[in-house]
Amino acid sequence: MSDPTAHHVGVTVTDLDRAVEFYTTTFDLDVVAEFAVGGDAFAEAVAVEGASAEFVHLDADGAVVELVAYDAAVESDDDSATDDPDLNRPGATHLGLTVDDVEAFYADLADDVETLSPPRTTEIGTTVLFVRDPEGNLIEVLDA
Repeated sequence: MSDPTAHHVGVTVTDLDRAVEFYTTTFDLDVVAEFAVGGDAFAEAVAVEGASAEFVHLDADGAVVELVAYDAAVESDDDSATDDPDLNRPGATHLGLTVDDVEAFYADLADDVETLSPPRTTEIGTTVLFVRDPEGNLIEVLDA
């Protein structure tokens, strides 16, 4: 078996243009690829009948943030995956990005960017800030 290496972190969104605008403006990430995928092999791989999606890859200093918008929204009566945005629930996810200065980053945030709190320094000395993208996905911002 070969040793795995990280390839990307995926974030599923409903409005790809809005998400790209947020990540490129708020975090100054560069778009490195844009593409669409569909067909039977993709639908079978993601276990979603008839799936097709548009993708944008963003460069986060060597890590790839993959934004993906499926062409057909999933209809479900069970919204449990999105009903509880708290980080302490099983299955919760977030994207972690470092910046040179969390306090300065926070001061420069656009007024419409939702945060969970102002920056806080934890007992181990790490300053963290959690923000939400326009889709409600959590992003942890911490000092580099």
